[in-house]
Amino acid sequence: MTITSLDRAKQQYLAQQVASASPERLLVLLYDRLLVDVDRAAAAQDAEDWNGAGGHLTHAQRIVAELSATLTDAWDGAADLRGLYSYLTGRLISANISRDRAATAECRDIVAPLREAWHLAAQQTAAAAGSPLTGLA
Repeated sequence: MTITSLDRAKQQYLAQQVASASPERLLVLLYDRLLVDVDRAAAAQDAEDWNGAGGHLTHAQRIVAELSATLTDAWDGAADLRGLYSYLTGRLISANISRDRAATAECRDIVAPLREAWHLAAQQTAAAAGSPLTGLA
């Protein structure tokens, strides 16, 4: 696959966004991409594109691993969230290996409310600091 100058520009823009993002914004970006991966995997499964689904589910697993690795035990909820991430990883693996559309849907049901909660928390943190977090919906 040939990388066009537009693709290169998109990659550079994303790299700049990530490099200059606050920790809150990075967390939101990871959750946004996690949900995109789960949704794309579901669409690929519906189309019986198992290679495509596998790629998205594997990328989702890597994101969950990153989210889990960044948890600090200084936060009281870290152990519970780490347990949820462990369960989510298992379901992503099951969705991939078993080509299980229901497992993919379950992953979406877990990720979507977490994404919304982190979006809200990031907005509230930015508002409290007096610097609005842009690009959050």
